Order: sequence, then structure tokens, then C-alpha cells
Amino acid sequence: MSTQEEVLEKVETKVDKENEIVLYNDDYNTFDHVIETLIYACDHTPEQAEQCSILVHYKGKCTVKTGAFDDLKPRCSKLLDAGLSAEIV
Repeated sequence: MSTQEEVLEKVETKVDKENEIVLYNDDYNTFDHVIETLIYACDHTPEQAEQCSILVHYKGKCTVKTGAFDDLKPRCSKLLDAGLSAEIV
């Protein structure tokens, strides 16, 4: 593989990871519901999900998953279907 091909591969990988699911705070969902949903929809460990839920609560929002848009779209849909407020940015 040439240096140019290696650089191009790194750039393409970086572009794929620029998409993020951002979860927003609300006054309706419990910590337990948010944690369970993050485990289910984003494949978080219980610890990751708990940390994200705390950040969302105190900061108002948190990036909960990064990656390719095609991977994030169904995950974000699961969050929305569970009544959470999220978007892909």
C-alpha cells in the first residue's frame, strides 16, 4: 500500500466517525429508562450508560455514539422510539 493510499484510508475512516448521536435531557424519562435504552440501542456497558445519563442530566446533552451514519441511524431511531430526545449530528 502506498503512502497516498494509507492517507486516503485514514481520511475516509475519520469522515465515517464524524457522525454522532447526541442525547438531550428532558423532564420525563427516568435514569433507569435512559440507562436501559442506551444499553439496548447503543450497546453501552451499564457503566457507560450510567455516565452518559449523568452527563445528559447535568450538561443538558451528551454524545452517546459515534460512527458511520448508516450504523447510527437505526440506533437513533431506537432511542427516539423509546421516548428519548436524540439526533444525529
